[in-house]
Amino acid sequence: MSILSTAPVTDTAARPGRRHRLDDWRPEDPEFWRTTGARVARRNLWVSIFAEHVGFSVWSLWSVTVLFLGPEYGIDPAGKFLLTAVPAALGAALRLPYTLAVARFGGRNWTIVSALLLLVPAVPMAVLLEPGVSYSTLMVLACLTGVGGGNFASSMANINLFFPERLKGKALGLNAGGGNLGVPAVQLVGLAVLATAGAAYPRLVPAVYLPLIVLAALAAARWLDNVPAARNEPGALREAAREPHTWVMSLLYVGTFGSFIGFGFAFGQVLQIEFADRFATPVDAAWLTFLGPLVGSLIRPVGGHLADRYGGARVTFWNFAAMAGGAALVLYAARERSLPLYLTGFLALFVTSGIGNGSTYKMIPAIFQSRAAAGVAAGRWDLAEAARRARRLTGALIGIAGAVGASGGLLVNIAFRQSFLTWQSADAAYLAFIGYYAVCLLVTWLVYLRPGRSRLAGV
Repeated sequence: MSILSTAPVTDTAARPGRRHRLDDWRPEDPEFWRTTGARVARRNLWVSIFAEHVGFSVWSLWSVTVLFLGPEYGIDPAGKFLLTAVPAALGAALRLPYTLAVARFGGRNWTIVSALLLLVPAVPMAVLLEPGVSYSTLMVLACLTGVGGGNFASSMANINLFFPERLKGKALGLNAGGGNLGVPAVQLVGLAVLATAGAAYPRLVPAVYLPLIVLAALAAARWLDNVPAARNEPGALREAAREPHTWVMSLLYVGTFGSFIGFGFAFGQVLQIEFADRFATPVDAAWLTFLGPLVGSLIRPVGGHLADRYGGARVTFWNFAAMAGGAALVLYAARERSLPLYLTGFLALFVTSGIGNGSTYKMIPAIFQSRAAAGVAAGRWDLAEAARRARRLTGALIGIAGAVGASGGLLVNIAFRQSFLTWQSADAAYLAFIGYYAVCLLVTWLVYLRPGRSRLAGV
């Protein structure tokens, strides 16, 4: 779901001379879907996944670039964590405007533009990354990679338009998972560069993505379509911002997706610092860094499946308990200098953050469906109005929660930076994560699981 909707379409055939424009788009019509819609929707989905995957990779470039920045760059660990924090900040800020851009400019058109915008950070990185470059230049380059974080939001909003309600969950799950895989993919590229060319050539990592960025833009131009009936729901964001559940779910999504993207950006650097005696060179640490984001991306659909079976709030509650346990294990392992336990704890954090991504997203429509049913039973709305309101608020809440949740990537890296800066270890950061997960667990129980008349059924 997104804050976009599809207005009623009265055309019965695409207008002549309008390539890549779907004037007649009726995915809920079974016959139309069988004969025409499914094929067109699948084509748009696969191209969207590729473009979003490249966007996520560019967004994550600095998670691997910092591993190349040896002593000759003169940057301490605190400075490196700041370099991995600023892309998350810009990516979070761009998510809402990128979502709105789909209806304003067209999904195909905006995918072309957003793909080409990835060249803005990638080209200067491929030129300027070498010893002697100023830290302020590196900060600007790192911040610019945040444009890749916005691509997720516009891609999800666009694909939401192409599928019938019964298939949206699977389609959006594939789109999200394919995008998330961009994090381990760029780290594998970095590993390949480190293993072949060595740590002296960080510019080769963004250079690898230059042809892929151009290919994503060309693929979007060739195979994607615009849905002219798409429109932004007027006032939906403003209405959702007044809804308490918006901020509760945003808090929980910071804990799940924020952890995933934050740890994805920071894991390699933390590993190299915490176990410097085991990882003398960047390549020694790089071969492990992609594992966490990989399993976290692949397991995301499992969270949605478990939420369907057991309830989103229940899965989210126990998942936060597991995340606190994973962070506690990482803290213990760091203090005991146990690399196997440390890796086990971090992999557990990636797995549970992936599961939590799926379960929290499943909670959002369930919240408004439950409230809609209660409103109909109380006579406040008829069925049609209740369903329309539920869809409207669900889409807006997902847009806001996605933007706020991405800011968790900033918070995770700032926590690591401050911990190393103040206490010369990551222990304080791990304690902060445990505390945050405990707060999320408590909030989930108080708002969605505590027995009482105000409990929302089916969440």
